Amino acid sequence: MYRANPLSVKQFRIVVADDHAVVRAGVAALLDRETGFSIVAQASSGVEAVELWRKHRPDVMLVDLKMPAMGGAEVIARIRAERADAALVVLTAFDADEEIFRAVKAGARGYILKDTLAEELISCVRCVCEGRTYIPAGIAAKLAGRISGNALTERESEILSRVATGESNKRIALKLHISEGTVKTHIANLLSKLDATSRTAAVAIARRRGLIDA
Repeated sequence: MYRANPLSVKQFRIVVADDHAVVRAGVAALLDRETGFSIVAQASSGVEAVELWRKHRPDVMLVDLKMPAMGGAEVIARIRAERADAALVVLTAFDADEEIFRAVKAGARGYILKDTLAEELISCVRCVCEGRTYIPAGIAAKLAGRISGNALTERESEILSRVATGESNKRIALKLHISEGTVKTHIANLLSKLDATSRTAAVAIARRRGLIDA
């Protein structure tokens, strides 16, 4: 049986960025064993991820969404601002609507969850290395729902975040220099958009969807 000479196979150069050392090392080891993949660097923070991308210019970078100093979406946006065709894949434990939307909007070409099977992770990386995109069906459905849904305005998001910390309408109005009636109007609008029946329900839905910090 003919076997390809490993030296003749194109080597896709990969950087893995994740602040959890065990996860980072495990993903790197898994991919480095695959024919055609070569791990050239590992980053433990968002800032280091950008620095290592500039240094190595890999064929693809895997980026965790939640990292110290700079989150994955910002890492992707910064790199894509320097090179529009940079290939970046989100590897995360988060599948909230808003997290997916931010990452894809920033320019991610792939989105894969950390609890996925090794075979799917490898397929995702290979797909992106070859110039295609890879968004699993479940993630794509959530992304479509987020795009087609009623997105909160910047003001509504700000008010919702303050509601989540327990601030009253009066205090929110004072802090934002608007009337209490305007606050009530914004809350009514965001309740409608989130299909929530109360402030508490709105906060729970928003947290579940990644609209505000948990």
